[in-house]
Amino acid sequence: MRKIYSLLVITLVLISCGEKKTNSVADLVDSGTLQELTAKKKEISASLEEINNDLEAINAAISKKDTVKKLPLITTITAKSEVFNHYLEIQGNVKTKQNILIYPEMPGILKTILVKEGQRVAKGQLLATIDDGGMSNQVAQLEATTALAKTTFERQKRLWDQEIGSEIQFLQAKTNYEAQENTLKQLKSQLSKASVRAPFSGVIDDVIKEPGTVLVGGQGSEIFRIVNLKNMYVEAEVPERYIASITKNKEVKVSFPVLGESIESTVKQVGSFINPNNRSFRIEVPVDNKSGNVKPNLTAKLQINDYSQDKAILIPQSIISENANGEQFVYAIKSKNASNEAVAERVIIKTGKTQGDFIEVLENLSVGTEIIDEGARSVNNGQTVKVINK
Repeated sequence: MRKIYSLLVITLVLISCGEKKTNSVADLVDSGTLQELTAKKKEISASLEEINNDLEAINAAISKKDTVKKLPLITTITAKSEVFNHYLEIQGNVKTKQNILIYPEMPGILKTILVKEGQRVAKGQLLATIDDGGMSNQVAQLEATTALAKTTFERQKRLWDQEIGSEIQFLQAKTNYEAQENTLKQLKSQLSKASVRAPFSGVIDDVIKEPGTVLVGGQGSEIFRIVNLKNMYVEAEVPERYIASITKNKEVKVSFPVLGESIESTVKQVGSFINPNNRSFRIEVPVDNKSGNVKPNLTAKLQINDYSQDKAILIPQSIISENANGEQFVYAIKSKNASNEAVAERVIIKTGKTQGDFIEVLENLSVGTEIIDEGARSVNNGQTVKVINK
């Protein structure tokens, strides 16, 4: 009976609109101005609101006069308070600050390569040697003359302490020894550059040169690439609107889709500069690479906790509707009797952040309220319904 009345009202409205109005709307869509389209939208919304009100009145009258009730069947959920953690989801790339090319500090012929690709090395470990061009022989000779100068100085000092000999002889011996010692130190420093050592502990990722290669220094003379896969981090760009909520030490869930792995971490560093090109700021999130599977430039997904509420009311987004004024609403039930019959009541709500299929309700919904879940889209305000929760 109710369906017949509803169809009758809708049919009358459509007939009253006529072919002319349909064409009018089509013309507006094709060539109407923004103001004309907005005015038409308001007109249609008002008509829909009036139709809905008429339907609600008719349904209420039918409910009173219909002796055989055919009530809409619905299910409900109960609003409850729960902890709500919202996460901002962004993408970043894995990086390491210890990923460098090793260049020679002196020109010469690459004499020996002492490591191979994939080998783990310790900080300071000898990786390769460069032909020193006879510099080691010069160091040996200078060591001998420096030792003689030291002996001469020590003897002159003992004599001078006994007030034997002249002061000039003592000063000459001292000056000669100090000059020889300084020269030896400088030559040894130059000779040490013939030994290529690891600047930090890591893995030899690439051996670029072969023994016998002439090294001239600068670009093109790199010998190794060394990478430390322990001190890794994810770098990501965050939109500037989150600058107040994404701060240092915020919890982060880091996942690597390619590896199927996830870890827990925190924001270590937040940039102080807004990129004018994309209106974002940079963050760094450390990565504990225990498995060794995480590599530089690997894509990572970050879930950053940007909002938390200890007592939040969450409801499915699917049960929320919107009226002609752009207000969001749900249907709650009231006056439920022993037969599980109740009255649907429209409740205008204000919502906040979403997470997955749920959204937080900020206003007009209290804990314990029964909200229509299944059937929420097919009921009207003031309509009698039957609750069939399992």
